[in-house]
Amino acid sequence: MSDILIVDDERDIRELISDILQDEGYTTRRAANSDEAMAEVNASPPALMVLDIWLKDSKMDGIDILMKVKRSNPDIPIVIISGHGNVEIAVAAIKQGAYDFIEKPFNIDKLMVVIGRAMEASRLRRENLALRRRETTTAQMRGESNAFRLMCAQLEKVTASNARIMFTGPAGSGKEVAARYVHEHSDRASAPFVCVSAATIAPERMEEVLFGRESPERGIEPGLLEQAHGGVVYLDEVADMPMGTQSKILRVLVEQQFTRLGGADKVRVDLRVMSATSQDLGARVREGRFRQELFDRLSVVPISVPGLEERREDIPLLAEYFVDDLHRTQGLAKRALSEAARAHLQTMRWPGNIRQLRNVIERAMILGESSQPIEIRDLQTDPAPGQQDDDTQLVLTGALTTLPLREARELFEREYLLSQINRFGGNISRTASFVGMERSALHRKLKSLGVNTAKLSDIKG
Repeated sequence: MSDILIVDDERDIRELISDILQDEGYTTRRAANSDEAMAEVNASPPALMVLDIWLKDSKMDGIDILMKVKRSNPDIPIVIISGHGNVEIAVAAIKQGAYDFIEKPFNIDKLMVVIGRAMEASRLRRENLALRRRETTTAQMRGESNAFRLMCAQLEKVTASNARIMFTGPAGSGKEVAARYVHEHSDRASAPFVCVSAATIAPERMEEVLFGRESPERGIEPGLLEQAHGGVVYLDEVADMPMGTQSKILRVLVEQQFTRLGGADKVRVDLRVMSATSQDLGARVREGRFRQELFDRLSVVPISVPGLEERREDIPLLAEYFVDDLHRTQGLAKRALSEAARAHLQTMRWPGNIRQLRNVIERAMILGESSQPIEIRDLQTDPAPGQQDDDTQLVLTGALTTLPLREARELFEREYLLSQINRFGGNISRTASFVGMERSALHRKLKSLGVNTAKLSDIKG
């Protein structure tokens, strides 16, 4: 990214700086006044600006332009140049966010050094931010189950394209993590990833949040779409987006431009759009609560993100990651997961999916004994009155206690074996090894208990 915008009212200065920068391999654009400068920034934010303070026949001077650009594009480094330099002007420019100040007539070598340093500092900030995001995303993209591998194979296919993706899956399953994974492995990785949570934005504020606002009092307030220029906008829980906003989003997808509220100028954006929903969006379309055209444009590539029920094999791996992460980020004592706790996690129900698993691990690390491994008792919710905190205690349901011993034993065996099969992702061989049976004997036992193994999903030999 080496696009530099040169703003100066003197044509000779603009062309001189432009020629020098082009000789050094930079791409340049030129503007003679504030209108031309802001039009260039709105069309496509540059990587850096060289900005003169005193601009003849211009609505705004350099300091005004600096303040306006920094409000809407804070990451653009700006080098101020002026033929009337003094300490007060330099201090004012730096306070408003300028990278550096150079007095005319400037030394070319000095200008090139300052520009090089500004570009390098900007690049390092972007890379550090991207690395921090990638570390988190890559760490959470862990798993060995068939369902997880299938999803990853689909993600790999779409990283090189610019196609719009619709992520579906239960709440807490990691749809945003999957979207960030695609972003971090695409050619837009160094550009922004902006999340729009449709479920948490008041409908009356949705358009202002998305498109931004212009007013004489507050100037330009860029919206989330403008902030995502060049990168990815992620529409979370897109089913909750108001119908009126849906039509405007559809127009943005078609035209790649929009107008801020209160503004008149068209703002062009280059965006890759990813969206997600935990609801049946097709049903909402049929009910007239979601626009068919928008649904068709958003779901070019649908990708299903599996919940923990579909990837029980991955639960111990994720739990161990959360232990390490909470130790590193919150300073909680690092504790091992006992074998019993690992197995118990795989048999628990997870309606909140990965988010719920993290909460359970965090609670266990906070409330448990820091010097002891995490045991089953650490993973429980508040026990019922009179219930002992005993790992070996088996609490019988009311229905089970009303059955004769033979029927109760068969019911227990059936549920136990099905739980173990789920735990090992349908792998009969691994299940048999864990429960201490021959594979053929396990098949016979399942058949005697009325379990049709042919209908068990993802059975592996």
